[in-house]
Amino acid sequence: MGLIERLKNEILIADGAMGTLLYSYGIDFGYEELNVTNPSIIERIHRDYLEAGADIIQTNTYSANAIKLARYGLENDVKKINNAAVSIAKKSISSSEQYVIGTLGGIRGIRKNSASMDEISSAFTKQLDILLEGNLDGFLLETYYDFEELTNVLKIARSMTDLPIIAQVSMHEPGFLQNGLPLNSALEQLEILGADVIGVNCHLGPYHTCQAFDQVTLPKKAFLSAYPNASLLDVVDERIVYKSTADYFGKLAVELRNQGVRLIGGCCGTTPDHIAAVKKALKGLLPITEKEVEHPRESILIEDHAPTPPSLVEKVKKQRSVIVELDTTKHLETTTFFKGAKSLQEAGIDALTMADNSLASPRISNMAMATLLQTNHNIRPLVHITCRDRNIIGLQSHLMGLHALGIHDILAITGDPSKIGDFPGATSVYDVSSTELLQLIKQLNEGISFSGKPLKTKTNFTVAAAFNPNVRLLDRAVKRLERKIKAGADYFISQPVFSIEKIEEMYEATKHLSTPIYIGILPLTSSRNAEFLHNEVPGIQLSEEILMRMKAWEHDKVQAEREGIKIAKELIDVAARKFNGIYLITPFLRYHLTTELVTYIHDLDATITKGDANDVQSISH
Repeated sequence: MGLIERLKNEILIADGAMGTLLYSYGIDFGYEELNVTNPSIIERIHRDYLEAGADIIQTNTYSANAIKLARYGLENDVKKINNAAVSIAKKSISSSEQYVIGTLGGIRGIRKNSASMDEISSAFTKQLDILLEGNLDGFLLETYYDFEELTNVLKIARSMTDLPIIAQVSMHEPGFLQNGLPLNSALEQLEILGADVIGVNCHLGPYHTCQAFDQVTLPKKAFLSAYPNASLLDVVDERIVYKSTADYFGKLAVELRNQGVRLIGGCCGTTPDHIAAVKKALKGLLPITEKEVEHPRESILIEDHAPTPPSLVEKVKKQRSVIVELDTTKHLETTTFFKGAKSLQEAGIDALTMADNSLASPRISNMAMATLLQTNHNIRPLVHITCRDRNIIGLQSHLMGLHALGIHDILAITGDPSKIGDFPGATSVYDVSSTELLQLIKQLNEGISFSGKPLKTKTNFTVAAAFNPNVRLLDRAVKRLERKIKAGADYFISQPVFSIEKIEEMYEATKHLSTPIYIGILPLTSSRNAEFLHNEVPGIQLSEEILMRMKAWEHDKVQAEREGIKIAKELIDVAARKFNGIYLITPFLRYHLTTELVTYIHDLDATITKGDANDVQSISH
């Protein structure tokens, strides 16, 4: 009898973790390679689970796809490793009432950009095609945090086989996927797409897994499954451990049965002892056939915000907008910073933007300074957020804090690597890329946390993204802009440009975009400053002409500064007729330079004729 037929009237027990046992044996490298190099240890684990009472074991192929095997240089061994895994598992069973299912694990986690959907589809199809040759009893799609990925591979699997498919999502928070979709809705979609068994696995222990099923209704045709972790993980003496006892795990398995689950196994931290406890606890119990679920109303409150001026996006789409970067200090004397901010405000800027520890050097928190600017000086702050300094937890906390402070203008950037800054030994985090951060911030704007949990109110961030036009192939940079627009970028702020030709090239390359662009202008202060920017700062290039013009005043600081201002004004003359947005970068807190340029821009606008204005990118950007 097939496993689906048995699930109609029975609760079946699956195996537990493979990696946990291998790790306990001191093995901490690619586990799937052991199918070839040490098959006896894999067979031993399969037999231990079967002897503990498992009705179903899964092949040791969770990461046996080309993408994950490439980490170990084994991407060309996909067929050999998967074939060996099937052979070992089938050799382990001793009864027609024991089943072998082929496991295909998820690839994406919180990072959507870790692999494209085309790459995932190709790797999945190749692995499944190999596993189909093994005459298995079904397939398990497990540990999928990204629901788009799971639905995509489920469609592929269903088109390739009529064998039973178990499709399992993984959650960061009980009851919600990381995209905010309620678990019940996700499982309903998986059933519609053809999964025979639908459920959850990994990350959550048995308690929170049970909690997640509170709001899950019994499927119309499919059956429910659950493979919880043993517990929350802990680290003891630099080793990962799980606290849960086997008896506790068995006790909670009964609760899962009471929630309607018919296939129960284990994920991280579980052992044959846990599976034996499940077998013992469920002995004599039949699956439930009816379940009442009272769905609570999960409302998202929208706060009544005080009236605010138009967003930067609204303004720059219609008229001139000038923002100025004035970085916070590397020391605790802030008089000059606030004096400069006040001077720029009086000159008529729309926002003061502050980097997030630019060049990986520590400065006063831009969140703290933004709060003081907004509260004490009525200056609109635009806060940079890098992916370098905070992990995914810190990023969400930081953003929630900005929202609570009423700071809603953000520039999301990847951030310079820490090795170029004051502490080259410091760790660069980069849990996400800037594009992924854009997506996550927009998720907060929907009232959904990074982990998918409701926030009970929506944030209202307007998010800028960075644009580096100083590249050899500008069309590729524009393609990146288009991807960032898709991820949620509301407008762009460019790296400083030092060439009239580059500004014109940028205009032609981006005029098809409706997303506004602020063109970066940085006044040079000396020949040495110009040489440093050109040769050492990533993303900045100066022309030979500019370098020579600054070189001419190498020994005259005053004239060098005036030449830098002159060059900046020449660039502004062109940029202001092509783009509504101008972004001025203040060098070394010399705010008098950017104040002069702000005044120049406003005076220039007064001289632009109506005919000239038609050339300005007020609608197309």
